[in-house]
Amino acid sequence: MKKIKPNSISILTLTLIASAVQAQNIKDAESFLDVVTVTSTKEKSTLKETPASIGVISEESIRLTGPTHPQQLLGQIPGVAVGVTNGEGHNMAIRQPFSTNPVYLYLEDGIPTRATGFFNHNALYEVNIPQAAAVEVIRGPGSALYGSDAIAGTVNIITRAPEKTNGVSTTVEVGSFGWKRVLADGTFGADQDGGLRISVNRSHTDGWRDKTGYDRTSANFRWDKVIDNKTFVKTILGYTNIDQQTGANSALTRADYENNPTKNNFSIAYRKVEALRLSSEITHYQGDDVFTVTPYARYNKMDLNGSYNLSSDPRIENTALTSLGILTKWRKDLGGAWKPRLIMGFDAERSPGSRTEDALTLTKTGTGANTNYTGYTVGSRIYDYKVDFQSESLYSHLQIQPTDKTSVTLGLRYDHITFNLDNHLSSHVLAGNKYYGQIADTQKSFSRASPKLGLTHLLDSKTSLYASHNQGFRVPSESQLFRAGNDNTSSLASAKALLALSLKPILAKQSEFGVRGSSSGIDYDIVAYRLEKYDDLVSQRDLATNVTTSVNAGKTQHQGIEFALGANLDRTWRLDSALSFASHKYIDWVTSSANNSGNTMEAAPKTIANTRLTWRPNSQNLAQLEWVHLGSYWLEATNSPNFGKYEGHEVFNLRVSHALSKDVNLFGRITNLTDKRYADSASVSSSTRVFSPALPRAVYTGVDVRW
Repeated sequence: MKKIKPNSISILTLTLIASAVQAQNIKDAESFLDVVTVTSTKEKSTLKETPASIGVISEESIRLTGPTHPQQLLGQIPGVAVGVTNGEGHNMAIRQPFSTNPVYLYLEDGIPTRATGFFNHNALYEVNIPQAAAVEVIRGPGSALYGSDAIAGTVNIITRAPEKTNGVSTTVEVGSFGWKRVLADGTFGADQDGGLRISVNRSHTDGWRDKTGYDRTSANFRWDKVIDNKTFVKTILGYTNIDQQTGANSALTRADYENNPTKNNFSIAYRKVEALRLSSEITHYQGDDVFTVTPYARYNKMDLNGSYNLSSDPRIENTALTSLGILTKWRKDLGGAWKPRLIMGFDAERSPGSRTEDALTLTKTGTGANTNYTGYTVGSRIYDYKVDFQSESLYSHLQIQPTDKTSVTLGLRYDHITFNLDNHLSSHVLAGNKYYGQIADTQKSFSRASPKLGLTHLLDSKTSLYASHNQGFRVPSESQLFRAGNDNTSSLASAKALLALSLKPILAKQSEFGVRGSSSGIDYDIVAYRLEKYDDLVSQRDLATNVTTSVNAGKTQHQGIEFALGANLDRTWRLDSALSFASHKYIDWVTSSANNSGNTMEAAPKTIANTRLTWRPNSQNLAQLEWVHLGSYWLEATNSPNFGKYEGHEVFNLRVSHALSKDVNLFGRITNLTDKRYADSASVSSSTRVFSPALPRAVYTGVDVRW
């Protein structure tokens, strides 16, 4: 396959952009600025009222994209990139390098899909994205409303409301590498007061690499009910079950990457996931007051033999978590010259969870980065504990309008978070020649106040300025605090465990300034930002042994400019694009072996772009060509020329659809149209450059039927 050299100049000349603009297919500035979002204030608000860089992907765009992985969808928002790990697993880069670090918050209809203390970087596979009504992404800190986790970005998956009339639709599709998916969706009992909507997603693939298949079953039930003219209830039940082999991102040496990409060195790895979520949002209107109470419950379970553990700390992990919580909110329009609106709330949650881990003895062939893991036996139990996570939070949000064109928002949230550890093991465990330090039963607490300030100003009916300053924080997760990993002696392992217990929260400060509107038929949203993180939790990995520890690494800086544009070129053609230029640097990062202060962070591309050209000659036919660009990035933190950079890539995708009637629609997709060899991720392992080959050309076809 011919390599395509990334060309930043071509991006600059061809790329326009898209966030909320691209999703809505908007034709004029008033409709663009009046796009409604719900994530930035926990209330419905238009873009012209929103002092935040927020992107919205509509249901129409989700249906057209037909994502088999979140990567294929979220890149349509500027400054957002998703990496493929295994199956529908992912890492994330929102104003950050690609990483699995716990700096993002994932929501379903405004409710966190997981407890703060039990972060999972794969959280999006626990929700049903292909059948969502919308996806909203806030770039940057959101702790002033959502608390811990919302430090680099917040992703909110919006469920579909019941239709106004009863009906059922089914999507059946097949594709390359044994891909099969059925999406069933229906509204039942619809009347003027609401109804029930059921959405079911059943997916399977054999995987394109050796032993990389997975199965997914998801179901969503949403019941909307108007009790009277003052009270509305929205109840959501969501369930996901995933069974996957997790070697799909198995990293290979350059020779295997180019010549034997289906090779899987981690074929013994697997992941089994269950996720259940239930919530009931009750909203009551009383004069100028609006009261909302949302009790919720969650259950998360995972059985994991992680491919990323095999080269350094092989183990079977079993985690389980049950959550009970409540979100409360009061909104009041106070009246007066400046039209003040006050939002106040109290959130609380209790999430008892457990973790057990058993060490593995591996059978393998080869050495270093060419090691092929072929089997294992289960050995000693190295971790066995329960954690009772509790959080209580108060927040307030005030919006005022000093003039008809200017709006100012002030926000503050106070969070108190507690972990109570009940460890079932002694001071240390010996497994083979490795010692695992243990922490005695203890309590760890964190408290933090997170402020925000925002401003929007309408220059005219077609142009809106916005600016904000936000602070955020992220407490360490239970695994970062209580399972520090292994070392060569008992004393070193105990010291390592104590060091993990002393981890501090990440603190973040971000300032941004943007403009959105329309000019000469082009809808645009342009924003510049600077985000600084203090006491950043950076994974420090020994390149020779592959052992990783989390440390409060000091200060990192992330700054850039993001563009989103959409334009109707004529009555049948439309161009949408997303572009970001960014710099990610270690400002103060010193380890025992290196001083990386001033270096560019690894896995941090300077340029990210997504451009879509859509042809819609009539209401029956549609075709879309998509160009995805990812710039080059360093493979490790020292920026050593011995390891160098991943060169980046350009990928093209094609989507088409044809309506046979108003109830039957045929569609097709080709991903990686030119069958280019590129990497989903690239890094250094065992002092060797390694690359995880991405999906080659894949073809999908299917039919949508409504009745």
